[in-house]
Amino acid sequence: MQAMKKIGFVIMGLCFMVNAMSQTNVGKPLKIAVFTPLYIDSAFSGDTYKLGKNNLPKYLLPGLDFYNGVMLAIDSLNKEKASVEVLVYDSKSDSISLEEIVEEAAFKEVSLIIASFNNRAEIKPLADFALENKVPLISATYPNDGGITANPYFIMINPTLAAHLEGVYKFTRRFYPIENITLFRRKGTIEDLIQNSFSEQNKKTAGTPLKIRTVELTDSFTTAQVISYLDSNKQNVIICGSLNDNFGTNLSRALGSAKNYRIIAIGMPTWDGIREIGKDLEIVYSTPYNPNRADKLSFQFAENYRQKYAGRPGDMAYKGFEAMYHFTRLLLKYGNQLPGHLSEKDYKLFNDFDFQPVLLNKNSLTPDYLENRKLYYIRKTDGKIKSVN
Repeated sequence: MQAMKKIGFVIMGLCFMVNAMSQTNVGKPLKIAVFTPLYIDSAFSGDTYKLGKNNLPKYLLPGLDFYNGVMLAIDSLNKEKASVEVLVYDSKSDSISLEEIVEEAAFKEVSLIIASFNNRAEIKPLADFALENKVPLISATYPNDGGITANPYFIMINPTLAAHLEGVYKFTRRFYPIENITLFRRKGTIEDLIQNSFSEQNKKTAGTPLKIRTVELTDSFTTAQVISYLDSNKQNVIICGSLNDNFGTNLSRALGSAKNYRIIAIGMPTWDGIREIGKDLEIVYSTPYNPNRADKLSFQFAENYRQKYAGRPGDMAYKGFEAMYHFTRLLLKYGNQLPGHLSEKDYKLFNDFDFQPVLLNKNSLTPDYLENRKLYYIRKTDGKIKSVN
């Protein structure tokens, strides 16, 4: 109950803590806008928390954790006397829309936008503002792109599905170049895209293409159906060709039950957030975020988080802290030249970045967006990290 009171106190503070400032007396501080889904209006009636006394709803936690990470980064920037002013916005506010926020006089002075989106429809108003005013917009979490094109100020930390698929293909070709590979999929447009991506990369490869057999399953597939495609005498390399959470989870369970088979299951980036996947099974998936938390900085961050919020930081807290601190420091160093210096290792925290311009039309001179192409390949056995490549 005490922890619940402390969490409740933090949420209460959000109703009033819209601005956080860290500045010196020299020059005008740079303004940075941060958006995260806090759902304050749905959680409070005035100052009264109205969603129950025992637990916070799960949908509140990612945005709150991202916010908490941002606030810890602001604490660090304050100690360093960084000349910035931070405007924090609840992207789920009922009282003001994103379209109204970008028209405010204070917002028109921002030099950087950092956003944790959880709805594709929210991306366009901020992306349009970023393009019109030449302000970098960092999309820090998934969903990442919202269909934005022809906007060199739109910057994605989490790569598109196409980039993940290209990375998974290269990973598979490097470590399993001659094995027979089975791609299990369900019926669907995204599944067609995934299958076609592997097919196209096989056609473009300069060496021997991967031997990929595609099997389409219904949503009600059985474990026996999956096992019937496995070979008990060879290494089985399985690719999950769907982003559907239930399909991936059920495929993982079916493979995990095949105790007499040697199996490596290669999943989609969505596997990073599904705890049920990988029990009794070795899996590999791609992510732009390094999950290793054994370095000194990670320990220090976790301890600072525990002292301030009486809990353990989730992945979103690390993402919020890194996005706020790393890109603010680069902004202070490079100013309006920031888009050209996003990949530099100055002020590196938890992850490496490799931001590249993406031209969907090869004849275009304007990038459609900037995309982080750095991917980590996580190998887990029974849910525990075995290695990170």
